[in-house]
Amino acid sequence: MRSIWRTPPSSLSRDIALVCLADGLVGASFGAIAVSAGLPIWVPVAMSVFVFAGAAQFILVGVLAAGGNPLAAVASALLVNTRLVPLGFSISDTFDGTSWPRKLLGSHLITDEAVAFTAMEGERTRRRAAFWLCGIGLFVAWNIGVLIGSVLGGQITDTAALGLDAAFPAVLIALVMPALRDALTRNAALIGASIAVAAALVLPPGLPVLLALLGVIPAYVATKVNA
Repeated sequence: MRSIWRTPPSSLSRDIALVCLADGLVGASFGAIAVSAGLPIWVPVAMSVFVFAGAAQFILVGVLAAGGNPLAAVASALLVNTRLVPLGFSISDTFDGTSWPRKLLGSHLITDEAVAFTAMEGERTRRRAAFWLCGIGLFVAWNIGVLIGSVLGGQITDTAALGLDAAFPAVLIALVMPALRDALTRNAALIGASIAVAAALVLPPGLPVLLALLGVIPAYVATKVNA
């Protein structure tokens, strides 16, 4: 492991540091929103340590804050996190020859950013360096940010005054924007969003998000037809 920390070029370290800084700021926003929504400080802090999945955490807190069913909130968060399964397989060679404890730790550190930095590297040693640097860096930055935001969030009576209420949709939009370059994905997102908006008029919070998954069906059928 010591040799890995000596291999990253300065440009990679700089880029990862910038991403970690941005992630820490988003984490602070999440902590403030969670506490302002009525959750005790230990909930967002523990969630960030043991779940460590920003999008899933935002969704869970967002559904609960809107008065949604806890089961629907957890189901929505789990569905969002299923994307990490294929992402993990895409960088599985990074863990070849490593011990099981290290593999378990690595699986906990898999994020969109860590996979992106890893995939950009060709040589295995550099891929490992990119993954561990980004994974550990993001974990530390995110949890520090969440802790600070949670502590400060308890002093904020109106998150809307600081624009924190807009952080949840803004983060989700930022996460999905790159994927919308693909026509099938874009169509599935539009159909799913339409279903969610219509369902929100008659169903309790949380359920419209689950029904939005029906938008994936046309894309799946189109993929099979073109295969």
